[in-house]
Amino acid sequence: MMGAATAAYGLSTVVRPAVLAKPCHLTEPDGSVSAPTALLVRAMGVRDTAMGTAMLLAKTPSASRMASTCRIASDLSDAALFGTLLPVVAARKKAAAVAGGWGLLCALAAWAED
Repeated sequence: MMGAATAAYGLSTVVRPAVLAKPCHLTEPDGSVSAPTALLVRAMGVRDTAMGTAMLLAKTPSASRMASTCRIASDLSDAALFGTLLPVVAARKKAAAVAGGWGLLCALAAWAED
């Protein structure tokens, strides 16, 4: 289930970068997403889509753990970076909580599988 949610969210940010950019306050004053920001958000979206797909398609417990570990590491690094470097303090807190929460959910789901 976490793999499907990860892949779906990642794909949504590839298609519409504002899904991530807006709550992170990375949009322009008119609400648009600049080309450089869209590029980085889409790159993260491709990463998340790939990891979610790997989580879904893992055929062995070892492969499932590896895919989940990659997802958890990405979430924790996102939480640390967004939580300290976003330009708006409220966005830092929210983004860190969301990314950290996803990491925790993925860890719990991986633990439950074992």
